[in-house]
Amino acid sequence: MSVIRSAVTGVGSYLPEQIVTNDDLSEIVDTSDEWIIERTGIRQRHKARDDQPTSDLAVEAARRALADAGRDPSEVDLIVVATTTPDMTFPATASIVQRKLGAPTCIAFDVQAVCSGFVYALSVADGFVARGHAKCALVIGAEEMTRLMDWTDRTTCVLFGDGAGAFVVEPREGQGTTADQGVLGFALRSDGTKTDLLYVDGGPSSTGTVGHLRMAGNQVFRHAVVNIAEAITAACQAAGITVPEVDWFVPHQANQRIIKGVGDRLGLDEHKVISTVAMHANTSAASIPLAMDAAIQDGRIKRGDLILLEAMGGGLTWGACAFRF
Repeated sequence: MSVIRSAVTGVGSYLPEQIVTNDDLSEIVDTSDEWIIERTGIRQRHKARDDQPTSDLAVEAARRALADAGRDPSEVDLIVVATTTPDMTFPATASIVQRKLGAPTCIAFDVQAVCSGFVYALSVADGFVARGHAKCALVIGAEEMTRLMDWTDRTTCVLFGDGAGAFVVEPREGQGTTADQGVLGFALRSDGTKTDLLYVDGGPSSTGTVGHLRMAGNQVFRHAVVNIAEAITAACQAAGITVPEVDWFVPHQANQRIIKGVGDRLGLDEHKVISTVAMHANTSAASIPLAMDAAIQDGRIKRGDLILLEAMGGGLTWGACAFRF
């Protein structure tokens, strides 16, 4: 049976030039390189310039993804930006990206699911592309999490960084099997009773301020390992595959201990796990496409590989996606 699937045809990423090492952070907060590495696996993170808004990062990642797909901004008809650090309260960062890219009048909007945002955004784009409502979609995860840091809180400020990554998503005809190129299955979740575990203490309608990120780290860790594993299992079932069949596991880069915990719980071969958290830290919605692009560039991920994505963020939100690259 012939089916249309939404396929990832291009991948690109961008990291700001400034690198902040653990030693740099030890000069402004009570921490150390050893303390951070032991608890998180993070060695450094990137930080955007003061005059470099989130849309600038998103545009550069989008340009690279379009080039990888052999597409031009003039062909783009859908832009979905996953971000929790938009340029402005409104308009959507996606609209600003559209203007800066020089893309034509099209569908453009943001998705806000914090660290899970990219998986959510990909599912939204899948709904447009696989049903014939878009032919060349940009799915972008772009974040400047350093803008939300309380630089006196060593439990959170060491965890996050800035960056952007993008997928070009286009329709591809398949036979309705797991050998098809394209998205095979999703599982998305949210539990609003857990908002107090990971949140920002500000907002337009509450405090009128941007606020700072607050997190109950130990509780988030416990929920992450169990919930992510369940979503991965559900996504694989929806895709008609099993976890051992997966060629590469590209998780949200929150913390090396969470990545390892999920892998161990699922019995994943550690050599199949893509980890960039040491060099990028937690870039929230940008972390999955950043990690995916890094693994493509170093030759690990290749066309035809079966990929599994997962993420968990504030909300609490979490989810997973399986697709054939």
